[in-house]
Order: sequence, then structure tokens, then C-alpha cells
Amino acid sequence: MPVTIYHNPNCGTSRNVLAMIRAAGYEPTIVDYLKTGWTRELLESLMAAMSARPRDIMRDKGTPAAELGLLDPAVSDERILAAMLEHPILVNRPIVVTPKGVALARPSEKVFALLERVPESFTKEDGEVVHPAAG
Repeated sequence: MPVTIYHNPNCGTSRNVLAMIRAAGYEPTIVDYLKTGWTRELLESLMAAMSARPRDIMRDKGTPAAELGLLDPAVSDERILAAMLEHPILVNRPIVVTPKGVALARPSEKVFALLERVPESFTKEDGEVVHPAAG
């Protein structure tokens, strides 16, 4: 089963999701989008697969979203999308793609719904233990 993660190695949630995927026995394709950037076509296809709009996947914490004026509800999807292309950090993470679907894996446990097999349990970086098989 192919798994792709659009990953930010500086993000704890993204690191947890990557570790959860590996704990389930997959070695995903890892795209460090801060280095590679985004294309309009890729972002639009990911959002379409998630039934999401740019605002739905925009991250404001630790990004220039406020300085760019993107937090105003009147800002258009087109303006947010253009800013995401210029500032890849504006896209929330991690986004995971598998044959079962595409999701912004926040909280990190959301990734389990995209996998055919899951670990019995997983311990996150903060020590929280999740039991996906029991749920």
C-alpha cells in the first residue's frame, strides 16, 4: 500500500504521524514540503480529495498568516492559495495520502483511518499512548 506524507520534520504532530505510519509497517514516501514547495495543481488536488478549501488547511500558528492579512474571514480562497504557494509553511501538516483517502492528520490518530493495518498501540513523543486497534 503506497503511503505519502507531506511532512514538516520540525512539527511534533508530523513526526508522530510519520512514526505511526512506520509502526504500522509502512515506509512512506516523505515529501518535505518546506524544501520542495507546493504547486497549485498539487494543492488543488489534495484539497479536492479532502473536500477542503485553502482556509481549511491553512496554519496560522508560527506562520506569516497574520502579517499577510490572511486571517480575515473576507480573504478569498485564491489569495490564501497564492500565499501558500509563496510561503509553504502556511499549509498545515501533515497531509497523508493513501489509496484509502487523503487527510490532514490532525490530530495524529486520524492517520489510522487511512491505513490498512495499524499497530496495537503507539506512544507519542509526549508519552500519550493511543490504542488504534481497540477503537
